[in-house]
Amino acid sequence: MNVKTKLCNAMRPLALGVALTLSSLTHAAVVPLDRVVAIVDNDVVMESQLKQRVEEVKQNILRRGGSVPPDSALQSQVLERLILEDIQLQMAERNGIRVSDEELNQAVATIAQRNGLSVAEFRQALARDGLSYEDAREQVRRELLISRVRQRQVAQRIQVSPQEIQNFLASDLGRIQLAEEYRLANILVPVPDNASAATTQAAGQKAEQLYRQLRQGGDFAQLAIAHSAGDNALDGGEIGWRKAAQLPPPFDQIVSDMNVGDVTEPVRVPGGFIILKVEEKRGGGSSVVDEVHVRHILLKPNEIRSDDATRRLAQRLRERIVNGESFADLAKSFSEDPGSALNGGDLDWVNPDSLVPEFREVMANTPAGELSQPFRTQYGWHILEVLGRRATDNSDQVRQQQALNLLRNRKYDQELQSWLRQIRDEAYVEIKQ
Repeated sequence: MNVKTKLCNAMRPLALGVALTLSSLTHAAVVPLDRVVAIVDNDVVMESQLKQRVEEVKQNILRRGGSVPPDSALQSQVLERLILEDIQLQMAERNGIRVSDEELNQAVATIAQRNGLSVAEFRQALARDGLSYEDAREQVRRELLISRVRQRQVAQRIQVSPQEIQNFLASDLGRIQLAEEYRLANILVPVPDNASAATTQAAGQKAEQLYRQLRQGGDFAQLAIAHSAGDNALDGGEIGWRKAAQLPPPFDQIVSDMNVGDVTEPVRVPGGFIILKVEEKRGGGSSVVDEVHVRHILLKPNEIRSDDATRRLAQRLRERIVNGESFADLAKSFSEDPGSALNGGDLDWVNPDSLVPEFREVMANTPAGELSQPFRTQYGWHILEVLGRRATDNSDQVRQQQALNLLRNRKYDQELQSWLRQIRDEAYVEIKQ
């Protein structure tokens, strides 16, 4: 709703009140339908908005099992929140930030999905709670706009220096936060306190038997359910994500050398014998990328040369290269890729994921040292030659990017609060009693 509309809506109850008073003096006093509770720059916050949001907040508090504070305190907090929202929404409008209907539909569908509902079921759930689907949809739109304003305005205030990144990577906190994580499951064969040697030996033998079954393809989850004494046995032994530093010795050292799907031999611990399995790995900054050294010649159809004529030219150039002419010389003379033509068509070492699918597929199917047949992409007709393949470990780059992201996220909340205070102080706000 634009400012003019809101102001007209704000004046409408007053005009209606005057008309009714003049025409029916003998009737009961007119109750205004709505009123302005705050003027915020070029917009207003209406009492109906405030009441609706207060009711929503109350419902959320009750659903969490909390106690609702007094209305006076709650209204004051909610009004301040609405004022800040209004300031940010006006910034979005001034900066041309929009949310399309398609984006809004997708956002609502995502919210419904996270709650295990279809959009239709989500609408029904809102109705049962006495909430309007249209109001909920509008609130999602507002939140998306506010999020985009914050990303644009706050992100540019955050600066992370190279030295900060290096200091973080060298710190204990950095090493812990960037360490690899493992999703683990375990089987515990218990040994009672003060158990006899025979009891301990029997437990060890049972653990060895389970380990042999696992090595022969036994299902870890089923064996855990049937034989583990751990609290997580009925979950198939699942214990969730852990970093190596969070595990007791000797598992903190063992898991670092394990691959996904590996199981440990039974390990004696105070409570018995444990067999550990690595279900998944994530993080750690380890990243090996397959790169390809490739060169190509690009020919583009135009007003003079048809698509078929361009294909035939590419075929002739390929034949000339096969007959001994220099790929690099022909690329310099014919290629219409300005980024590589002067380098003889050489694209250097590239990550296949950075290329269009057609180029990536042909490159993957062309052995090193061979030429491809002419092929078409959105850019035109190509022939390419694969010069080599390699696996590159760019773990350092990945770790630095992860550190940068973590440091930016740590600074975001601080910068956000500072920015919110600033825009609140700079805005014209008049609260009506």
